Amino acid sequence: MGLALITGASSGFGAEFARLFAADGHDVVLVARRRDRLEALAKELEAARQIHAHVIELDLGKPDAVESLMATLEAQGLSSLEFLVNNAGFGTNGPFAQSDPAAEAQMLQVNVAALSALTRAVLPGMLARRRGRILNIGSTAGFQAGPDMATYYASKAFVNVFTEALAYELRGTGVTATVSCPGASATEFAAVAGTSKSWLFKLGAASAQTVCRQAYRAMLQGRTMIIHGAKNWLLIQSQRLAPRSLVRAIAAWLNR
Repeated sequence: MGLALITGASSGFGAEFARLFAADGHDVVLVARRRDRLEALAKELEAARQIHAHVIELDLGKPDAVESLMATLEAQGLSSLEFLVNNAGFGTNGPFAQSDPAAEAQMLQVNVAALSALTRAVLPGMLARRRGRILNIGSTAGFQAGPDMATYYASKAFVNVFTEALAYELRGTGVTATVSCPGASATEFAAVAGTSKSWLFKLGAASAQTVCRQAYRAMLQGRTMIIHGAKNWLLIQSQRLAPRSLVRAIAAWLNR
């Protein structure tokens, strides 16, 4: 079976994706900052499935993180990846002018720079083998501007359109790129971002298990994009007709 690398694997979507790959008999490389959680997940997966789970403690918010990760994979004989899940990411909440510049910079490093650099690093090997699946975690947030979460929404816009373009470039190569676009979901994201009491989450959140199962299937099918949930799909379609000023105002209200 293949080898899957999952970033942000210590909780939420990342842990659920690891369970899905392990259930299908794939070995996994679990990457995140919290070693204790990674090791607990690795033990869980290896006890339940006939697979190997490798743990790499790494902060993707550091500029040299991807270079360090690729060197570690090479040294451990784990560089022949069949699957890459770029799941690591986080958000912040509040007016941009009052934000922490260091946190905003780190968010762009994790959500955008590390994602694109890691994708670029693994693609040559996948293309040479004519086999590979890349799954990037975008968001419904990436379809409009997000007042009070300006940088986060912009970062997810990058992920969405970057993956769409990449999927087109990869046609006929045996390698595919898929972007998963969930809305509000029941993970640690809201608590970290400070949006757990916002209207966006008060109106309901999808389970991590549901989102990940749908995204996993879409990746295996080679689909370019999956928007999770009929409500999210309808909201995105409605944005094509609504004035952008109205879309911005609604997003601002939801983020309160």
